Amino acid sequence: MTSLKLYKLLFFRLLLILFGAAAVFLFYSNGMLYTAIFCFILFTMLFTELFSFIKSTFQFYDKTISAILNNDFTADFSSHSSLENYKSLFTLYNRLKEKQHENASKEIVYSSILNNIETGILILKKGNEDWDIFLMNEYFSTHFAVPKVSKWRYLKNHLPALCTIIEDRHFGEVKTSLQIRVEQQDTQTFILQTSKTKTYEQDYYIILLDSIQKVVEKKEKEAWVNLMKVISHELMNSITPIRSLTQNLNELMQQETLSKEDLEDIKQSVGTIIHRSDHLQHFVESYRKLAMLPSPDKQHTELKSLLENTLLLLQPLFKKENITVINTIDSNRWFYADKQQLEQVFINLLTNSIYALKEKDLKSITITSETKNNRIFISISDTGNGIEKEIQDKIFLPFFTTRKDGAGIGLTLSKNIIEAHGGYLSYQIEEERTKFVICLLEQ
Repeated sequence: MTSLKLYKLLFFRLLLILFGAAAVFLFYSNGMLYTAIFCFILFTMLFTELFSFIKSTFQFYDKTISAILNNDFTADFSSHSSLENYKSLFTLYNRLKEKQHENASKEIVYSSILNNIETGILILKKGNEDWDIFLMNEYFSTHFAVPKVSKWRYLKNHLPALCTIIEDRHFGEVKTSLQIRVEQQDTQTFILQTSKTKTYEQDYYIILLDSIQKVVEKKEKEAWVNLMKVISHELMNSITPIRSLTQNLNELMQQETLSKEDLEDIKQSVGTIIHRSDHLQHFVESYRKLAMLPSPDKQHTELKSLLENTLLLLQPLFKKENITVINTIDSNRWFYADKQQLEQVFINLLTNSIYALKEKDLKSITITSETKNNRIFISISDTGNGIEKEIQDKIFLPFFTTRKDGAGIGLTLSKNIIEAHGGYLSYQIEEERTKFVICLLEQ
Protein backbone atom coordinates (compact mmCIF):
# COMPACT_ATOMS: atom_id res chain seq x y z
CA MET A 1 0.00 0.00 0.00
CA THR A 2 1.32 3.41 -0.90
CA SER A 3 1.21 5.89 1.97
CA LEU A 4 -0.84 8.41 -0.04
CA LYS A 5 -3.49 5.85 -0.95
CA LEU A 6 -3.73 4.65 2.65
CA TYR A 7 -4.21 8.20 3.86
CA LYS A 8 -6.94 8.78 1.26
CA LEU A 9 -8.83 5.66 2.30
CA LEU A 10 -8.60 6.57 5.99
CA PHE A 11 -9.69 10.15 5.27
CA PHE A 12 -12.67 8.93 3.20
CA ARG A 13 -13.81 6.56 5.98
CA LEU A 14 -13.39 9.22 8.68
CA LEU A 15 -15.35 11.65 6.53
CA LEU A 16 -18.25 9.18 6.22
CA ILE A 17 -18.21 8.58 9.99
CA LEU A 18 -18.33 12.33 10.66
CA PHE A 19 -21.20 12.73 8.22
CA GLY A 20 -22.97 9.81 9.92
CA ALA A 21 -22.49 11.34 13.39
CA ALA A 22 -23.75 14.71 12.12
CA ALA A 23 -26.80 13.05 10.52
CA VAL A 24 -27.66 11.21 13.75
CA PHE A 25 -27.47 14.47 15.71
CA LEU A 26 -29.46 16.40 13.09
CA PHE A 27 -32.28 13.83 12.77
CA TYR A 28 -32.51 13.35 16.54
CA SER A 29 -32.70 17.14 17.10
CA ASN A 30 -35.61 17.38 14.64
CA GLY A 31 -37.52 14.57 16.33
CA MET A 32 -36.95 12.05 13.57
CA LEU A 33 -36.20 9.22 15.98
CA TYR A 34 -36.37 6.24 13.64
CA THR A 35 -34.27 7.96 11.01
CA ALA A 36 -31.76 8.91 13.72
CA ILE A 37 -31.66 5.26 14.93
CA PHE A 38 -31.07 4.10 11.35
CA CYS A 39 -28.23 6.63 10.89
CA PHE A 40 -26.78 5.58 14.26
CA ILE A 41 -26.73 1.92 13.12
CA LEU A 42 -25.09 3.05 9.87
CA PHE A 43 -22.62 5.15 11.86
CA THR A 44 -21.80 2.14 14.07
CA MET A 45 -21.25 -0.09 11.01
CA LEU A 46 -18.94 2.50 9.44
CA PHE A 47 -16.99 2.86 12.69
CA THR A 48 -16.70 -0.94 13.03
CA GLU A 49 -15.52 -1.24 9.38
CA LEU A 50 -12.89 1.48 10.00
CA PHE A 51 -11.69 -0.34 13.13
CA SER A 52 -11.52 -3.64 11.18
CA PHE A 53 -9.70 -1.95 8.28
CA ILE A 54 -7.06 -0.39 10.55
CA LYS A 55 -6.69 -3.62 12.54
CA SER A 56 -6.20 -5.81 9.44
CA THR A 57 -3.78 -3.30 7.94
CA PHE A 58 -1.64 -3.16 11.06
CA GLN A 59 -1.83 -6.95 11.51
CA PHE A 60 -0.63 -7.47 7.94
CA TYR A 61 2.24 -5.00 8.43
CA ASP A 62 3.10 -6.52 11.81
CA LYS A 63 3.09 -10.08 10.42
CA THR A 64 5.29 -9.13 7.46
CA ILE A 65 7.76 -7.10 9.53
CA SER A 66 7.94 -9.89 12.11
CA ALA A 67 8.78 -12.38 9.32
CA ILE A 68 11.53 -10.05 8.07
CA LEU A 69 13.00 -9.64 11.56
CA ASN A 70 13.06 -13.42 12.01
CA ASN A 71 14.58 -14.00 8.55
CA ASP A 72 11.48 -15.95 7.56
CA PHE A 73 11.01 -15.46 3.83
CA THR A 74 8.83 -18.50 3.20
CA ALA A 75 5.64 -16.47 2.71
CA ASP A 76 4.34 -15.99 -0.81
CA PHE A 77 2.51 -12.73 -1.47
CA SER A 78 1.89 -13.37 -5.16
CA SER A 79 -1.83 -13.83 -4.44
CA HIS A 80 -1.88 -10.35 -2.84
CA SER A 81 0.05 -8.66 -5.64
CA SER A 82 -3.16 -7.02 -6.88
CA LEU A 83 -3.48 -5.12 -3.58
CA GLU A 84 -1.95 -1.79 -4.51
CA ASN A 85 -2.26 -0.72 -0.88
CA TYR A 86 0.67 -2.96 0.10
CA LYS A 87 2.85 -2.45 -2.97
CA SER A 88 5.78 -0.80 -1.12
CA LEU A 89 5.69 -3.47 1.61
CA PHE A 90 5.72 -6.28 -1.00
CA THR A 91 8.66 -4.62 -2.78
CA LEU A 92 10.64 -4.35 0.48
CA TYR A 93 9.85 -7.96 1.40
CA ASN A 94 10.84 -9.34 -2.02
CA ARG A 95 14.08 -7.37 -2.12
CA LEU A 96 15.07 -8.59 1.32
CA LYS A 97 14.09 -12.13 0.28
CA GLU A 98 16.34 -11.91 -2.79
CA LYS A 99 19.13 -10.49 -0.64
CA GLN A 100 18.78 -13.35 1.84
CA HIS A 101 18.88 -15.94 -0.98
CA GLU A 102 21.94 -14.20 -2.42
CA ASN A 103 23.70 -14.24 0.97
CA ALA A 104 22.76 -17.89 1.47
CA SER A 105 24.25 -18.73 -1.94
CA LYS A 106 27.43 -16.84 -1.08
CA GLU A 107 27.71 -18.68 2.24
CA ILE A 108 27.40 -22.02 0.43
CA VAL A 109 30.09 -21.01 -2.08
CA TYR A 110 32.44 -19.66 0.61
CA SER A 111 31.87 -22.72 2.77
CA SER A 112 32.61 -24.99 -0.21
CA ILE A 113 35.83 -23.08 -0.93
CA LEU A 114 36.99 -23.17 2.70
CA ASN A 115 36.19 -26.87 3.02
CA ASN A 116 38.16 -27.74 -0.13
CA ILE A 117 41.33 -25.85 0.83
CA GLU A 118 44.11 -28.06 2.16
CA THR A 119 44.82 -25.61 4.96
CA GLY A 120 43.45 -25.82 8.46
CA ILE A 121 41.19 -22.79 9.00
CA LEU A 122 39.73 -21.85 12.36
CA ILE A 123 37.83 -18.60 13.01
CA LEU A 124 37.05 -17.54 16.58
CA LYS A 125 34.41 -15.04 17.65
CA LYS A 126 34.76 -13.05 20.85
CA GLY A 127 32.01 -13.80 23.36
CA ASN A 128 31.36 -12.08 26.65
CA GLU A 129 34.38 -13.55 28.43
CA ASP A 130 35.75 -16.34 26.23
CA TRP A 131 36.23 -17.06 22.56
CA ASP A 132 33.62 -19.08 20.67
CA ILE A 133 34.42 -21.11 17.55
CA PHE A 134 32.72 -19.30 14.69
CA LEU A 135 33.97 -21.57 11.87
CA MET A 136 36.09 -24.70 11.53
CA ASN A 137 36.68 -26.03 8.01
CA GLU A 138 36.56 -29.72 7.11
CA TYR A 139 40.35 -30.00 6.66
CA PHE A 140 41.00 -28.73 10.20
CA SER A 141 38.39 -31.05 11.70
CA THR A 142 39.46 -34.12 9.71
CA HIS A 143 43.25 -33.65 9.72
CA PHE A 144 43.49 -32.94 13.45
CA ALA A 145 40.71 -35.37 14.39
CA VAL A 146 38.80 -32.59 16.18
CA PRO A 147 34.99 -32.63 16.49
CA LYS A 148 33.30 -29.39 15.53
CA VAL A 149 33.11 -27.98 19.04
CA SER A 150 31.67 -24.55 19.79
CA LYS A 151 33.93 -23.37 22.63
CA TRP A 152 37.66 -22.61 22.78
CA ARG A 153 38.04 -24.43 26.08
CA TYR A 154 36.77 -27.64 24.46
CA LEU A 155 39.35 -27.29 21.66
CA LYS A 156 42.16 -27.07 24.25
CA ASN A 157 41.44 -30.65 25.26
CA HIS A 158 42.15 -31.84 21.70
CA LEU A 159 44.97 -29.52 20.56
CA PRO A 160 46.84 -28.22 23.63
CA ALA A 161 50.04 -27.44 21.65
CA LEU A 162 48.18 -25.03 19.36
CA CYS A 163 46.01 -23.43 22.04
CA THR A 164 48.93 -22.87 24.45
CA ILE A 165 50.94 -20.88 21.87
CA ILE A 166 47.95 -18.68 21.03
CA GLU A 167 47.06 -18.06 24.68
CA ASP A 168 50.69 -17.26 25.54
CA ARG A 169 50.56 -14.55 22.86
CA HIS A 170 47.23 -13.30 24.32
CA PHE A 171 45.41 -14.00 21.07
CA GLY A 172 47.68 -11.58 19.21
CA GLU A 173 49.14 -11.94 15.73
CA VAL A 174 51.39 -15.00 15.47
CA LYS A 175 53.60 -16.35 12.69
CA THR A 176 55.66 -19.33 13.74
CA SER A 177 56.12 -23.07 13.30
CA LEU A 178 54.90 -25.72 15.72
CA GLN A 179 54.82 -29.48 15.96
CA ILE A 180 51.54 -31.28 16.43
CA ARG A 181 50.98 -34.98 16.95
CA VAL A 182 47.52 -36.21 16.03
CA GLU A 183 46.47 -39.40 17.84
CA GLN A 184 49.05 -42.14 17.06
CA GLN A 185 50.51 -40.50 13.93
CA ASP A 186 54.04 -39.12 13.59
CA THR A 187 54.65 -35.58 14.76
CA GLN A 188 54.17 -33.08 11.93
CA THR A 189 55.48 -29.55 11.57
CA PHE A 190 53.01 -26.80 10.69
CA ILE A 191 53.26 -23.13 9.86
CA LEU A 192 50.92 -21.19 12.15
CA GLN A 193 49.62 -17.78 11.07
CA THR A 194 47.00 -15.77 12.93
CA SER A 195 45.34 -12.41 12.47
CA LYS A 196 42.74 -10.36 14.27
CA THR A 197 39.93 -8.36 12.71
CA LYS A 198 36.93 -6.39 13.91
CA THR A 199 33.67 -5.75 12.11
CA TYR A 200 30.44 -4.24 13.39
CA GLU A 201 31.92 -4.07 16.90
CA GLN A 202 32.56 -7.83 16.82
CA ASP A 203 36.08 -9.28 17.25
CA TYR A 204 37.21 -12.22 15.11
CA TYR A 205 40.45 -14.21 15.36
CA ILE A 206 41.60 -16.17 12.29
CA ILE A 207 43.95 -19.15 12.62
CA LEU A 208 45.65 -20.79 9.61
CA LEU A 209 47.67 -24.02 9.79
CA ASP A 210 49.72 -25.26 6.82
CA SER A 211 51.60 -28.55 6.84
CA ILE A 212 55.21 -27.94 5.81
CA GLN A 213 55.47 -31.51 4.52
CA LYS A 214 52.49 -31.01 2.23
CA VAL A 215 53.83 -27.71 0.92
CA VAL A 216 57.21 -29.30 0.18
CA GLU A 217 55.61 -32.34 -1.45
CA LYS A 218 53.42 -30.11 -3.61
CA LYS A 219 56.40 -28.03 -4.74
CA GLU A 220 58.45 -31.16 -5.45
CA LYS A 221 55.62 -32.63 -7.48
CA GLU A 222 55.22 -29.41 -9.48
CA ALA A 223 58.99 -29.31 -10.10
CA TRP A 224 59.04 -32.93 -11.27
CA VAL A 225 56.04 -32.40 -13.57
CA ASN A 226 57.65 -29.32 -15.13
CA LEU A 227 60.99 -31.13 -15.47
CA MET A 228 59.35 -34.16 -17.12
CA LYS A 229 57.58 -31.85 -19.58
CA VAL A 230 60.89 -30.27 -20.61
CA ILE A 231 62.74 -33.60 -20.82
CA SER A 232 59.90 -35.19 -22.81
CA HIS A 233 59.85 -32.23 -25.17
CA GLU A 234 63.62 -32.42 -25.78
CA LEU A 235 63.61 -36.21 -26.25
CA MET A 236 60.64 -36.18 -28.64
CA ASN A 237 62.23 -33.41 -30.70
CA SER A 238 65.13 -35.78 -31.44
CA ILE A 239 63.53 -39.24 -31.29
CA THR A 240 60.64 -38.40 -33.68
CA PRO A 241 62.82 -37.32 -36.67
CA ILE A 242 65.36 -40.11 -35.97
CA ARG A 243 62.61 -42.73 -36.01
CA SER A 244 61.04 -41.27 -39.16
CA LEU A 245 64.38 -41.13 -40.99
CA THR A 246 65.28 -44.67 -39.85
CA GLN A 247 62.01 -46.00 -41.28
CA ASN A 248 62.75 -44.19 -44.54
CA LEU A 249 66.27 -45.66 -44.65
CA ASN A 250 64.87 -49.12 -43.98
CA GLU A 251 62.50 -48.80 -46.94
CA LEU A 252 65.32 -47.63 -49.19
CA MET A 253 67.52 -50.53 -48.14
CA GLN A 254 64.78 -53.00 -49.18
CA GLN A 255 65.21 -51.91 -52.81
CA GLU A 256 67.38 -54.07 -55.12
CA THR A 257 69.01 -51.05 -56.70
CA LEU A 258 69.58 -47.51 -55.45
CA SER A 259 69.38 -44.46 -57.67
CA LYS A 260 71.51 -41.37 -57.31
CA GLU A 261 68.56 -39.58 -55.64
CA ASP A 262 68.17 -42.47 -53.18
CA LEU A 263 71.83 -42.24 -52.24
CA GLU A 264 71.46 -38.49 -51.71
CA ASP A 265 68.43 -39.13 -49.45
CA ILE A 266 70.44 -41.68 -47.46
CA LYS A 267 73.30 -39.23 -47.09
CA GLN A 268 70.99 -36.43 -45.84
CA SER A 269 69.11 -38.79 -43.51
CA VAL A 270 72.31 -40.10 -41.93
CA GLY A 271 73.57 -36.53 -41.50
CA THR A 272 70.33 -35.51 -39.79
CA ILE A 273 70.42 -38.58 -37.53
CA ILE A 274 74.00 -37.75 -36.50
CA HIS A 275 73.01 -34.14 -35.83
CA ARG A 276 70.01 -35.11 -33.68
CA SER A 277 72.08 -37.78 -31.89
CA ASP A 278 74.71 -35.16 -31.08
CA HIS A 279 71.92 -32.96 -29.67
CA LEU A 280 70.68 -35.84 -27.52
CA GLN A 281 74.21 -36.55 -26.29
CA HIS A 282 74.69 -32.88 -25.41
CA PHE A 283 71.33 -32.90 -23.61
CA VAL A 284 72.28 -35.97 -21.54
CA GLU A 285 75.70 -34.50 -20.72
CA SER A 286 74.00 -31.29 -19.57
CA TYR A 287 71.69 -33.29 -17.32
CA ARG A 288 74.66 -35.24 -15.92
CA LYS A 289 76.46 -31.96 -15.27
CA LEU A 290 73.50 -30.80 -13.19
CA ALA A 291 72.95 -34.11 -11.40
CA MET A 292 76.63 -34.77 -10.66
CA LEU A 293 77.83 -31.28 -9.69
CA PRO A 294 81.05 -31.85 -7.67
CA SER A 295 81.41 -30.33 -4.23
CA PRO A 296 83.15 -26.96 -4.42
CA ASP A 297 86.91 -26.94 -3.83
CA LYS A 298 86.93 -23.75 -1.76
CA GLN A 299 90.01 -21.53 -1.71
CA HIS A 300 90.72 -18.05 -0.39
CA THR A 301 89.46 -15.94 -3.29
CA GLU A 302 89.46 -12.24 -4.04
CA LEU A 303 86.24 -11.04 -5.69
CA LYS A 304 87.76 -8.18 -7.68
CA SER A 305 90.42 -10.23 -9.47
CA LEU A 306 88.03 -13.15 -10.10
CA LEU A 307 85.49 -10.86 -11.73
CA GLU A 308 88.11 -8.98 -13.77
CA ASN A 309 89.43 -12.29 -15.17
CA THR A 310 85.87 -13.27 -16.15
CA LEU A 311 85.27 -9.93 -17.87
CA LEU A 312 88.56 -10.33 -19.73
CA LEU A 313 87.39 -13.71 -21.08
CA LEU A 314 84.14 -12.20 -22.35
CA GLN A 315 85.68 -8.95 -23.63
CA PRO A 316 85.60 -10.06 -27.33
CA LEU A 317 81.85 -10.71 -27.04
CA PHE A 318 81.26 -7.35 -25.37
CA LYS A 319 83.20 -5.63 -28.12
CA LYS A 320 81.41 -7.52 -30.89
CA GLU A 321 77.97 -6.65 -29.50
CA ASN A 322 79.03 -3.06 -28.63
CA ILE A 323 78.13 -3.52 -24.94
CA THR A 324 79.36 -1.19 -22.23
CA VAL A 325 80.26 -2.92 -18.95
CA ILE A 326 80.22 -0.79 -15.79
CA ASN A 327 82.10 -2.61 -13.03
CA THR A 328 81.96 -0.65 -9.75
CA ILE A 329 83.68 -3.34 -7.67
CA ASP A 330 87.05 -1.87 -6.69
CA SER A 331 87.51 -2.99 -3.08
CA ASN A 332 89.36 -6.13 -2.02
CA ARG A 333 86.72 -8.47 -0.69
CA TRP A 334 87.81 -11.99 0.16
CA PHE A 335 85.79 -15.17 0.62
CA TYR A 336 86.24 -18.93 0.31
CA ALA A 337 84.96 -20.30 -3.00
CA ASP A 338 85.67 -22.66 -5.88
CA LYS A 339 87.17 -20.24 -8.42
CA GLN A 340 86.25 -22.30 -11.48
CA GLN A 341 82.67 -22.86 -10.38
CA LEU A 342 82.13 -19.22 -9.43
CA GLU A 343 83.70 -18.09 -12.70
CA GLN A 344 81.18 -20.31 -14.49
CA VAL A 345 78.36 -18.55 -12.62
CA PHE A 346 79.60 -15.11 -13.72
CA ILE A 347 79.98 -16.33 -17.31
CA ASN A 348 76.42 -17.73 -17.33
CA LEU A 349 74.85 -14.55 -15.94
CA LEU A 350 76.85 -12.22 -18.20
CA THR A 351 76.07 -14.40 -21.25
CA ASN A 352 72.38 -14.10 -20.44
CA SER A 353 72.77 -10.32 -20.29
CA ILE A 354 74.52 -10.32 -23.68
CA TYR A 355 71.62 -12.26 -25.17
CA ALA A 356 69.04 -9.92 -23.54
CA LEU A 357 70.76 -6.87 -25.12
CA LYS A 358 70.87 -8.15 -28.70
CA GLU A 359 67.88 -6.11 -29.94
CA LYS A 360 68.49 -3.05 -27.74
CA ASP A 361 69.92 0.30 -28.78
CA LEU A 362 71.29 1.11 -25.33
CA LYS A 363 73.53 -1.82 -24.34
CA SER A 364 74.89 -1.63 -20.85
CA ILE A 365 75.73 -4.11 -18.06
CA THR A 366 76.27 -2.89 -14.49
CA ILE A 367 78.05 -4.90 -11.78
CA THR A 368 77.90 -3.77 -8.16
CA SER A 369 78.52 -5.24 -4.73
CA GLU A 370 77.88 -4.45 -1.08
CA THR A 371 78.49 -6.08 2.28
CA LYS A 372 75.83 -6.62 4.94
CA ASN A 373 75.98 -8.79 8.04
CA ASN A 374 79.17 -10.60 6.89
CA ARG A 375 77.61 -11.36 3.51
CA ILE A 376 78.63 -10.18 0.06
CA PHE A 377 75.85 -9.24 -2.35
CA ILE A 378 76.97 -9.13 -6.01
CA SER A 379 74.45 -7.63 -8.45
CA ILE A 380 74.50 -7.97 -12.25
CA SER A 381 71.89 -5.93 -14.14
CA ASP A 382 71.47 -4.88 -17.77
CA THR A 383 69.35 -2.53 -19.87
CA GLY A 384 67.46 -5.38 -21.50
CA ASN A 385 63.69 -5.94 -21.45
CA GLY A 386 63.74 -8.04 -18.29
CA ILE A 387 61.97 -11.33 -17.67
CA GLU A 388 58.38 -11.66 -18.83
CA LYS A 389 55.84 -12.36 -16.09
CA GLU A 390 54.70 -15.59 -17.76
CA ILE A 391 58.13 -17.23 -17.35
CA GLN A 392 59.41 -15.71 -14.10
CA ASP A 393 58.63 -18.88 -12.14
CA LYS A 394 60.39 -21.08 -14.71
CA ILE A 395 63.76 -19.45 -15.24
CA PHE A 396 65.57 -21.72 -12.75
CA LEU A 397 63.87 -24.83 -14.14
CA PRO A 398 66.39 -27.26 -15.77
CA PHE A 399 66.42 -27.13 -19.60
CA PHE A 400 63.95 -24.24 -19.77
CA THR A 401 65.20 -21.62 -22.21
CA THR A 402 63.91 -18.89 -24.51
CA ARG A 403 67.05 -18.96 -26.66
CA LYS A 404 67.15 -20.97 -29.89
CA ASP A 405 70.71 -22.12 -29.22
CA GLY A 406 70.37 -22.35 -25.42
CA ALA A 407 70.63 -25.55 -23.40
CA GLY A 408 68.53 -24.24 -20.52
CA ILE A 409 70.96 -25.21 -17.76
CA GLY A 410 72.90 -21.98 -17.21
CA LEU A 411 70.70 -20.47 -14.48
CA THR A 412 69.94 -23.85 -12.91
CA LEU A 413 73.63 -24.72 -12.73
CA SER A 414 74.48 -21.26 -11.38
CA LYS A 415 71.82 -21.56 -8.67
CA ASN A 416 73.10 -25.00 -7.65
CA ILE A 417 76.70 -23.76 -7.48
CA ILE A 418 75.84 -20.75 -5.31
CA GLU A 419 73.71 -22.89 -2.98
CA ALA A 420 76.58 -25.40 -2.70
CA HIS A 421 78.68 -22.46 -1.47
CA GLY A 422 76.12 -21.74 1.28
CA GLY A 423 74.62 -18.72 -0.48
CA TYR A 424 71.72 -18.06 -2.81
CA LEU A 425 70.98 -16.66 -6.27
CA SER A 426 67.87 -14.53 -6.79
CA TYR A 427 66.51 -12.02 -9.23
CA GLN A 428 64.67 -8.73 -8.88
CA ILE A 429 62.46 -6.89 -11.36
CA GLU A 430 63.10 -3.14 -11.32
CA GLU A 431 61.26 -1.00 -13.89
CA GLU A 432 61.06 -3.98 -16.30
CA ARG A 433 64.79 -4.59 -15.88
CA THR A 434 66.17 -7.76 -14.36
CA LYS A 435 68.88 -7.77 -11.72
CA PHE A 436 70.46 -11.04 -10.58
CA VAL A 437 71.84 -11.01 -7.05
CA ILE A 438 74.48 -13.45 -5.74
CA CYS A 439 74.76 -13.73 -1.97
CA LEU A 440 77.88 -15.32 -0.43
CA LEU A 441 79.43 -15.46 3.02
CA GLU A 442 82.33 -13.04 3.46
CA GLN A 443 85.50 -14.35 5.10
